[in-house]
Amino acid sequence: MTSANTWTKVDQYYTSKLQKKDSIMESVLKANSEAELPAIDVSPNQGKFLSLLARLKGAKSILEIGTLGGYSTIWLARALPEDGRLVTLEYSDKHAKVAEENIRNAGFGEKVEIKVGAALDTLPTLEGTFDFIFIDADKQNNANYLKWALQLSQPGTVIITDNVVRSGRVIDENSEDDSVQGVRTFVDMLSKEDRIDSTVVQTVGSKGYDGFVMGVVK
Repeated sequence: MTSANTWTKVDQYYTSKLQKKDSIMESVLKANSEAELPAIDVSPNQGKFLSLLARLKGAKSILEIGTLGGYSTIWLARALPEDGRLVTLEYSDKHAKVAEENIRNAGFGEKVEIKVGAALDTLPTLEGTFDFIFIDADKQNNANYLKWALQLSQPGTVIITDNVVRSGRVIDENSEDDSVQGVRTFVDMLSKEDRIDSTVVQTVGSKGYDGFVMGVVK
């Protein structure tokens, strides 16, 4: 009962039981597929998990690093109050255009701003601080994204970073995978960073064996 096939079936079971039919999210995934975007969105259960975390935090301002087609963006936007805002950063102009339409069709065009370009170029242009930050972009730059996340935070800001287990490969210090080494550098930085208190939640499901690092800024 530990195979990837079982993980996927369990994920689907909980989706069917704990989530109502969601035509908006289904249309987002359909649009992403038709645009030939990579199928690397968070799963429905993970998306709702992020949304619930943002609601628990009471977030009014959210920053997302890595938009793709806007699937996780919409989940996060659903957690915002009427006067909330979300800024999401996307490297690819093609991805951003797909995300913009998906976000508009979901009813969040007025709350969500997409900034296109390399995140390390757009992050310095942001003003103010954020209550909730989701990092889900190129893993090689996770440590750099964390530096900016901390700079754009205030005490109590929640920072979530996705894809930190890499099917268990994160423990291989000799890995030649740049994404693995990027996560390891990020975790080493966290282990020495006094401004944030962090832990990891390992996940299995339709997205395989992976996990989130969760932290709260002191």
